[in-house]
Amino acid sequence: MKTRSPFRALFALVGLVAVLAVGCAASQSVTLPSPAAVDARQRLMKAQGANWADAQAKFKAGNIEGVAVNAENMSLMSAQIPGLFPVGSLLSNSKAKPEVWDKWNEFSAAAKNAEAMAAKLRDTAKTKDATATEALMKDFGPKACGTCHTPFRQPAR
Repeated sequence: MKTRSPFRALFALVGLVAVLAVGCAASQSVTLPSPAAVDARQRLMKAQGANWADAQAKFKAGNIEGVAVNAENMSLMSAQIPGLFPVGSLLSNSKAKPEVWDKWNEFSAAAKNAEAMAAKLRDTAKTKDATATEALMKDFGPKACGTCHTPFRQPAR
């Protein structure tokens, strides 16, 4: 009997989010209303976290090449992050700090850094080199996600 991976539906959702995000990015004149922007970025970040968790599980299971799929998703989603923070989208249900907009260039650079690190993780995982992939995975959380979360996100409440 063949069992389905619990991540199958997640990947379908992530794919849909990525397609929608790319579509929004292609149209530079689209600005989401504040509540919609907060909802969209919270969905994207949850998908980002799920991809990271799945990449870690794949790595622990020895599926080095499988990490590449998650890293590709994380790279695509990271590219969409700045577009999900329009001015005026600091609402009570948002965990964003005002520093996002006060230090916009640093915030955008942090998202670009996460995008680049995820792409590097993807490319390294495709080589099936466990040692090189492990080194990138070890640094990914603090040096990709952390460069945004630490200065620009409220701590968990």
